[in-house]
Amino acid sequence: MSKAQSQDILVLEERQPKKKKKKKGDNEDSVPPKDYPKGWLMKTLAKTFQQNLLLAVAFKVVHDALVFVSPQLLKLLIAFVSDEDSFAWQGYLYAILLFLAAVIQSLCLQQHFSLCFQLGINVRASLIAAIYKKVSTRKESTVGETVNLMSADAQRFMDLANFIHQLWSSPLQIILSIVFLWGELGPSVLAGIATLLLLLPINAFLVAKAKTIQERNMKNKDERMKIMTEILNGIKILKLFAWEPSFEKRVNEIRAHELKNLMNFSYLQSVSVFVFTCAPFLVSLASFAVYVLVDENNILDAQKAFTAISLFNVLRFPMATLPMVISFLVQANVSTARLERYLSGEDLDTSAIHHNPIAGRLAQPWPSCLCSVTLDIMPGSLVAVVGAVGSGKSSLVSAMLGEMENIKGHINIQGSLAYVPQQAWIQNATLKDNIIFGSELDEARYQQVLKACALLPDLELLPAGDQTEIGEKGINLSGGQKQRVSLARAVYSNADIYILDDPLSAVDAHVGKYLFEHVLGPKGLLQKKTRILVTHSISFLPQVDNIVVLAAGAVSEHGSYSTLLANKGAFSQFLNLYGNQEEDEGLPPCRPLALCPLSVLPPAQCISSSSCSLWAARWSPKAVLGVTAHGLMGSIGPQVKFSMYLRYLRAVGLCFTFWIVMGYVGQYAAYVGSNLWLSDWTDDSVRYQNQTYPTQQRDLRIGVFGALGVSQGESLFLLFATMLSARGTVRASRVMHQQLLSNILRAPMSFFDTTPIGRIVNRFAKDIFTVDETIPMSFRSWISCFMAIISTLIVICLATPFFAVVIIPLSIFYYFVLRFYVSTSRQLRRLDSVTRSPIYSHFGETVSGLSVIRAYGHQERFLKQNEITMDINQKSVYSWIVSNRWLAIRLEFVGSLVVFFSALLAVIAKGTLEGGIVGLSVSSALNVTQTLNWLVRTSSELETNIVAVERVHEYMTVKNEAPWVTKKRPPHGWPSRGEIQFVDYKVRYRPELDLVLQGITCDIGSTEKVGVVGRTGAGKSSLTNCLFRVLEAAGGKIIIDDVDIATIGLHDLRKSLTIIPQDPVLFTGTLRMNLDPFDQYSDEEVWKALELAHLKTFVQGLPERLLHLVSEAGENLSVGQRQLVCLARALLRKAKILILDEATAAVDLETDHLIQTTIRSAFADCTVLTIAHRLHTIMDSNRVMVLHAGQIVEFDSPEQLLMKQGIFSAMAKDAGITAAESTAL
Repeated sequence: MSKAQSQDILVLEERQPKKKKKKKGDNEDSVPPKDYPKGWLMKTLAKTFQQNLLLAVAFKVVHDALVFVSPQLLKLLIAFVSDEDSFAWQGYLYAILLFLAAVIQSLCLQQHFSLCFQLGINVRASLIAAIYKKVSTRKESTVGETVNLMSADAQRFMDLANFIHQLWSSPLQIILSIVFLWGELGPSVLAGIATLLLLLPINAFLVAKAKTIQERNMKNKDERMKIMTEILNGIKILKLFAWEPSFEKRVNEIRAHELKNLMNFSYLQSVSVFVFTCAPFLVSLASFAVYVLVDENNILDAQKAFTAISLFNVLRFPMATLPMVISFLVQANVSTARLERYLSGEDLDTSAIHHNPIAGRLAQPWPSCLCSVTLDIMPGSLVAVVGAVGSGKSSLVSAMLGEMENIKGHINIQGSLAYVPQQAWIQNATLKDNIIFGSELDEARYQQVLKACALLPDLELLPAGDQTEIGEKGINLSGGQKQRVSLARAVYSNADIYILDDPLSAVDAHVGKYLFEHVLGPKGLLQKKTRILVTHSISFLPQVDNIVVLAAGAVSEHGSYSTLLANKGAFSQFLNLYGNQEEDEGLPPCRPLALCPLSVLPPAQCISSSSCSLWAARWSPKAVLGVTAHGLMGSIGPQVKFSMYLRYLRAVGLCFTFWIVMGYVGQYAAYVGSNLWLSDWTDDSVRYQNQTYPTQQRDLRIGVFGALGVSQGESLFLLFATMLSARGTVRASRVMHQQLLSNILRAPMSFFDTTPIGRIVNRFAKDIFTVDETIPMSFRSWISCFMAIISTLIVICLATPFFAVVIIPLSIFYYFVLRFYVSTSRQLRRLDSVTRSPIYSHFGETVSGLSVIRAYGHQERFLKQNEITMDINQKSVYSWIVSNRWLAIRLEFVGSLVVFFSALLAVIAKGTLEGGIVGLSVSSALNVTQTLNWLVRTSSELETNIVAVERVHEYMTVKNEAPWVTKKRPPHGWPSRGEIQFVDYKVRYRPELDLVLQGITCDIGSTEKVGVVGRTGAGKSSLTNCLFRVLEAAGGKIIIDDVDIATIGLHDLRKSLTIIPQDPVLFTGTLRMNLDPFDQYSDEEVWKALELAHLKTFVQGLPERLLHLVSEAGENLSVGQRQLVCLARALLRKAKILILDEATAAVDLETDHLIQTTIRSAFADCTVLTIAHRLHTIMDSNRVMVLHAGQIVEFDSPEQLLMKQGIFSAMAKDAGITAAESTAL
């Protein structure tokens, strides 16, 4: 790694000049912000990295010169072979020179690329460092914008840096080629050039067309992903209503459009591939034809033909790269403008904050959103800032921190600051690091702080105590915990002045009280410090030294609690307004609160126990480990299994595959043929040395050459192969997506409970995209590279059969290099992406916690941290680049050896060979180097991409739930009575867990109304899941109307029951689709259902009525309306059995009442099971079932149960329902 280490130093040294750039920006800040300085970024970068640029130019020039030496040497070699009486040493000299030219050329090129890529990383590093530095001083910056600048725009510069030299080198190469070609063929070169120029617009047209198709397809893709996400989020509802087929159809329709576009796109691609492959061929055909036709005396001999062909091959590369580089340049230009605007943006102006030591700590006449606030705050006092919402409390805080624009006046602060923001800001680090925040550890004080901030009980719950890694944005802490950590950070920092922006709002009341006593209050840890506390809670105000009341951005009054109360001003009104509410909360719930949720625990325990279970769930170490391990290991076998390739080809269709391969074979056979014909043509020059060249012979030559070439590139083979592969790959995409989708929809609920949705969505987005677009491309380029190499080797063997002996050791060497590289490169690529994300996440954190970082004055530490994360990433990127260069040099060496041996053998076999065949073999060899390099690239790419097939396949083999329809169909109109019997029914969620229902036996009669109650976790919702067979029985059975539900298909069962679920889930689409996705019912029936659900007037008021579009998750309807839509669904279904999983808190009383009355009237002749959370809703049911720990403990009419002093009557007492009331209902 020493190389990488030294490279770190290199990056750090080269960052020094960046400071110039900054200062430049600052001086020009005086101009209005609209006019930022332009055009300095590129200049500064060029100045900084001039040494690198000049070196790269030098290498490139040598390389470009050598590129043109090879064709000249080839010419001499052919002359040597054709000439009977030349000396042998000349030939050996030419062979060695060819070899040296090739080797030096490859070394120069690789050095050049290495420099380019280093330039790329350095530019990226400096830009990111500059952006990061700017963020810490800049006025306003959003996370999205800055992360975008870092990732996209810095990346663009990196791309550009890799190819920047092509800008001058491509035109140079093109001009030189034309000059040399002119020397060979004279003016007829222009025919060739014209052909090339003609092909450019054709390509441009194809590209533009492809782009529009791509854009159309992106829309389809987004649409499909939106539906998929919805399906996965609402999968439970789909299962309960047996709606999967309808949604599967919707997705497949979109997918069909997408595939149609994909097909057109592939056809276009195959045409452009075809044009590109034909190009060199058509060019040489045009040139030679014109050359021979123009003048009788122009005879095409071997020297001319093959020198010209290798020059045309040289031309291909610059012609192809120039447009690409230009488009890179255009993109980089856009980025330059954005970066310049950003880096020259205004900085925060902190000049308004003075640090002069005077007695009063903070004196502040202050800015506009605050109109002239003047305050004097004494050292060591506790000042509360209160005021209505929007009165400027937080602005006052920002002002003290210097985050606001100062209009006039100043602030004087003496001493250090600590700041607790309203929304806690937590770093992705251990809990301990979050609290210590970069100061040194003082164990005693640390423990004291933990105790005072009530964090000790939380530490016991965390898996690793204070060493627990806290996820991004504090994801594994509750709101209150985050707030306490944030407070602990401030307390630990031991500053002189504490600015606390409402730190007590996020914590529970009793915790808030504790914090006030132990930290903020007169007896707390901070009693000697100056504390400015913005607060909403009135209970603490009597203990404060001084109260500042803000109204509309000005101080309306301030003084102590007693004086303000006596003043009878704004403050006492504020107290009256809020005070009453506070007292309400404090009252014991002695009124008959009919709506009180069932809780028998005292509130404090309630809180801790619920958080406990949450913690356990979030933190069961097994789960965490499982997720991380799978995330890292997620299918990276050391070797991608061969079966994956087979599986993909099987999806393409084996017949298709065979013909595609045959097409490519045909193409290259034609290629070899046309080249052999050309060499034969050139030998005519020797054959007819002293005669005139017969015309029909000439036309024949041109004709056959054309035919062979055209069939090689054109109509017959290549087009045939690419068109076929377009069809085949689209077929593979269709098959794989269809299997994936239908399998995911048939997966049991437990699969969705244990698999993060993001992971499934990723299979549908990223992996399907790879199967659609990347794999076909990789496969195609792999096949054509492979064929090109094979055909070249065949040509050389035809010329000099001994070459076959050389092939064997070369190919063995090549194979080992390839294996070695592919495995290394794959790991390095992964390291790159793994080390890249911390850069962005650290960055995002910094932006969101800027005010905190600035308040504590930790900018420098964060800059350092950023540089460290950058360097880690640089190391892996650098290693990857170096490994690429390692590979390229080895491979090009193989290429050079091929050239050398083909030349050497030609020299040895001099007497027996024609000039033409030598020219052919050596010019093919010169071309092979590039192709060898590409073959490795494409192999490694293909191997990286084929993993997608594996990942998709992993979800295609997920175990399915029971079949949707079985041979045994229930009788028509079942269930007609609606009787339900549970017979010793047991169930568990997953095989390894305990039973949730432990043997339930009961009968529910026809049209009976039954309420089900029980504490949380008693098994109430499991009961509904069992009826719908979302959970399969572990023992016993459920019988509905004499049919054992385990024997029939899931859809037959689920379509005959109806449920009104707890949380109303709606899908995007029309209102009508949400009620009746299969279009089974007539409009009248739908309207009837809406009328009964009290939605008719609302829907009639909508402009589209039934076709009203519901937005994602029903966002454009209120929660109450969504609940009513769910009711309408149930009414429309008219099943004999209704299960009502009562909506806990989502619904307002009015809607609740509507639902209750509708159910009583509309479902009078159905069996209704109500899972209740509020007792008063089930007091009028025929019987009540009380569940406890998965068993039925009481089952009788509500009146009976109230008489009997059991669990139910205890619950009723808590809810304030007495026997008297229940009879009144």
